[in-house]
Amino acid sequence: MSLSIDSSSLYSMYGTDTTSSSTSKLEATLDSNLTTAKDEELMEACKSFETYFVEQVFKEMKKTVQSSDDNEYNEYFGDMLYQEYAKEASEQGNLGIAQMLYESMKR
Repeated sequence: MSLSIDSSSLYSMYGTDTTSSSTSKLEATLDSNLTTAKDEELMEACKSFETYFVEQVFKEMKKTVQSSDDNEYNEYFGDMLYQEYAKEASEQGNLGIAQMLYESMKR
């Protein structure tokens, strides 16, 4: 049993035409996946910022109102309550801060 390899088969295996086309296809696939991943990560970061911003607004609003609800539970768990309020307000998407921030950062 013998194996013969001629120059044309080597050229087709290692030729620049086939390698460059497969490389460009791979690069295009990777670029599109990275762009999609970056877009999703950017939107998540914008949503996180919106949640943080709304939480800070709620905390500052609380300071302007006198309340008789100032007990030890509010001292311990008040921040968690405002975090949840902010998360719910941001998840509804009615504010639009995250979307505006995302669009301005994409430009």
